[in-house]
Amino acid sequence: MAEFDLDDDELLEEELALAKLDRTRPSEHQRLGGANRGFSWLLIIGGFIGVLASIELVLAEIALIEDPSASLSCDLNPFIGCSSSLLEWQSHLLFGIPNALIGVAIFAMVLGVGCAFLAGARLARWFWRVMCAVVLAGLAFIAWFLGQSLTVFGTLCPWCMTSWAVVIVVGVQVIARAAQAGHLPISQKLGRAIYRERWLIMIGIFVLIILAIVIGLWGTWRLYLGL
Repeated sequence: MAEFDLDDDELLEEELALAKLDRTRPSEHQRLGGANRGFSWLLIIGGFIGVLASIELVLAEIALIEDPSASLSCDLNPFIGCSSSLLEWQSHLLFGIPNALIGVAIFAMVLGVGCAFLAGARLARWFWRVMCAVVLAGLAFIAWFLGQSLTVFGTLCPWCMTSWAVVIVVGVQVIARAAQAGHLPISQKLGRAIYRERWLIMIGIFVLIILAIVIGLWGTWRLYLGL
C-alpha cells in the first residue's frame, strides 16, 4: 500500500519552477500518492488534538457513569456542556460503543497517516479515496449530531466541537489534496479548483455551523441574556 521515497527535495528543477508558477499544480510525488510536509504536519497536529478531545470525552463519560451527579469540567454554562448528551443513544451509535472511543481510534489513524506521509510514504489511490469517504461520513455525522445538540439536548459539547473543528479543517484539506493530485474520479480542472478554493470551502462550513447554532439556540440565548 505504501511506498517510501523522499519527495520535494529531489524534484527536478523544471517541476519546481512549474509548481511556483501554478500553485494548484501537484508535484510528481503527490501524483504518486505522497504529500508535502505542510499537509503531513496538519494531519499529525490535527490527529493529536482529536485524540486528546476524544479521550476527554471518554473520561467524562466514565466519571458520569460512576457518579450521575458529578460536576464535569466540560459543563461550562447553559449553552456549553457535555453531561446532557454523553449517556444518550446518540453518543453510542455503533453497537453501543461510545462515539468518543471510536474517535480516539480514527484520530490516532489520522496521526499515523500524517507520520507516514512525513516519512515520505506514497499511498495508493484507493487509500486516498477511502480517506475522502471517511471525511464525508464525518461531515455528515457532524451535521446530524449538531442537529441533535440543538433540537434535543439544547447544549453544545465543547470537546465535540473541538473534534468537529479538526474534522472540518483536516477533512477539507484531505479532499482538496486528493482532488488536486488526481486521486478522485473528477476532471483535472475541477480538482484544481477545489484545491484552490479549499480555504473558502472551509470558512463556508464554519459559517453555516455558526448560523445554525445562533438560530437553533436563539430562544435559550434570549432567556439567558434577559432579552
